[in-house]
Amino acid sequence: MRVRAITPIVVSEDELARRRVRYARLAPEPLEIELVNIPGGPDRLESAAQIRDSEQWVFEEAMRTDPERFDAILPDCVLDPALDRLVAEAPVPTFGITKLTAGHLAALGQRFAAVARTPAIADELASRIEAYGLCGHLVGIRILHLSIEDIADTETWNTALAGALQDLEGQRPDTVINGCSAVEVRPLRGPTVIDPTALALELLALSARRHLIAGRAR
Repeated sequence: MRVRAITPIVVSEDELARRRVRYARLAPEPLEIELVNIPGGPDRLESAAQIRDSEQWVFEEAMRTDPERFDAILPDCVLDPALDRLVAEAPVPTFGITKLTAGHLAALGQRFAAVARTPAIADELASRIEAYGLCGHLVGIRILHLSIEDIADTETWNTALAGALQDLEGQRPDTVINGCSAVEVRPLRGPTVIDPTALALELLALSARRHLIAGRAR
């Protein structure tokens, strides 16, 4: 099953290469992930305006997907940019990292929290979870106040994540969604931290193996 993943921001060639290696490592059989950079748009998500701009760029790039080459589209972002429009209009099925992840956790009866890099991302993530009808399972979101560069800095991110887990103790979440699609999460004390990209890929692979998603590309 060939999946076309699309970055939500313009990333450098080095960062694109890092994310491609990560997808290749995380993708279970029978998934093959091809990650592409959006050709224009924001280089970070620090405001609601940049998030809306990102949605449009992701939508336009996704609509250029060749259904003869790909079986599915996966925006490379926990904010599931343009997901509703793409589900209705894209040439191949489109899936959202957070919709898959949060939906799975909710189906298991989990009380989950999340962390996000910036206030704008936290607000949008909460909005997406509410739109999916899952806010009854969400017990809180903590903001890490990290820079765009910290996404690739595993040590800095996980140090901030550890502090956020302590702050969330009072909400007693069963699990915590790490609110970024491109971060390496280390084992930490406290509730299980979910790498949403890894879980989303596992769910897509399971569905493909059980023929719940029809492959079109050959």
